[in-house]
Amino acid sequence: MRTSTHNSPHIRGRWRRLGTAAAATAALALAGFGTAAHASATTATTGHAAATKVSAQAVAAQVAKAHVRYEKACAATPKKGFAACNALRVTGGTTAFMEKQAALKGIAPKTVSPNAASDSPTGYGPSDLQSAYGLTSAASANGSGETVAIVDAYDDPNAAADLATYRSYYGLPSCTTSNGCFKKVSQTGSTTSLPTADSGWAGEESLDLDMVSAVCPNCNILLVEAKSASDANLGTAVNEAVRLGAKFVSNSYGGSESSSDTSYDSSYYNHPGVAITASAGDSAYGAEYPAASQYVTAVGGTALSTDSSSRGWTESVWNTSSTEGTGSGCSANDPKPSWQTDSGCSTRMIADVSAVADPATGVSVYDTYQASGWNTYGGTSASSPIIASVYALAGTPGSSDYPAQYPYNAAGTAALNDVTSGSNGTCDTDYFCTAGPGYDGPTGWGTPQGTSAFSAG
Repeated sequence: MRTSTHNSPHIRGRWRRLGTAAAATAALALAGFGTAAHASATTATTGHAAATKVSAQAVAAQVAKAHVRYEKACAATPKKGFAACNALRVTGGTTAFMEKQAALKGIAPKTVSPNAASDSPTGYGPSDLQSAYGLTSAASANGSGETVAIVDAYDDPNAAADLATYRSYYGLPSCTTSNGCFKKVSQTGSTTSLPTADSGWAGEESLDLDMVSAVCPNCNILLVEAKSASDANLGTAVNEAVRLGAKFVSNSYGGSESSSDTSYDSSYYNHPGVAITASAGDSAYGAEYPAASQYVTAVGGTALSTDSSSRGWTESVWNTSSTEGTGSGCSANDPKPSWQTDSGCSTRMIADVSAVADPATGVSVYDTYQASGWNTYGGTSASSPIIASVYALAGTPGSSDYPAQYPYNAAGTAALNDVTSGSNGTCDTDYFCTAGPGYDGPTGWGTPQGTSAFSAG
């Protein structure tokens, strides 16, 4: 996000981009997209079974109309040596999830109202994400004993309570401090001496925690809060996450590249045997750090919508405007890892893989510190913890491995959904900013289709 130099709103179709997400809890259940418990109740009370007569083509056509306004959760342009979170909160309009609900129920879609109190989700939930990425079976059976760490800046005082609400609504296993599933610490490992609270980063933390819950509901979650958004403090928090035993660490932040990056690599991100993911950025074409680190899995962003294919979903590069979309590009400083073989970039190329990030096709998040309940979020802050959680479902990495290599071992196979349409800007070398068959910068080798592309075997 450091590549952005503005705070001004942008245009998408007829909608100005401003605002914050909020929305309302029974609608998901009424549409039949929650857990099995919600779905069965829906059939009994709303006649949802009749709604299934709507064709997949009709639903997809309606979903394509999604359009939203949104705002950046954190400061847009951090100073040198600092990072911003890559979270975008929807503040108005109609999301793809809301369009899908409306089409199935044969009604006009509702809209998100800026800053409105909300009591139900307006974004994709766990069952949607698991379906889209072929993870339904793995999410049910795998993840026990694994810990996914979330590294962010500042404190979210409501993190545990908001996490409990999200998981309870969707029928996910309880994950609390008391049962040992959830732990929140500072960058020094303290559970009592925590950083200053910050509302923007609190929204980011809620997004990250909810995405781990959605994709790997059986995983333990460790939240490590850096005392500031400086590269050094965030990096120290990464080291603390690894020291505390996490084998999967998500970093949903980034900033401009610098000559210090290679030293940050060795000090903070070089952890063999640990899958470290980093957001590619939300400012469209351009590289940022730590996604540019040779040791991490750089995660790009897509627009995710339903369609009539056997998969039931389709994806394209997330791109809203010349300054809003997934990041990608050729690093100015970081060396190329040995497993990366694209010929147009002699240094580290971003990204490796991708997942949903477009706010218009965004994910449901529960947050009461920055906002007032249910929100829809986008940005590559969503895609990074999704991919970290897929790694966790796939199992503990080899002790000497750099798991960023795993998707390259599966390149071109059915284990990854190749994203072949869209771009995130203009560039001299097409694949740096434009999707196509095989590897490309904005989406890497594609998105997960099951877990096999993220395991050592």
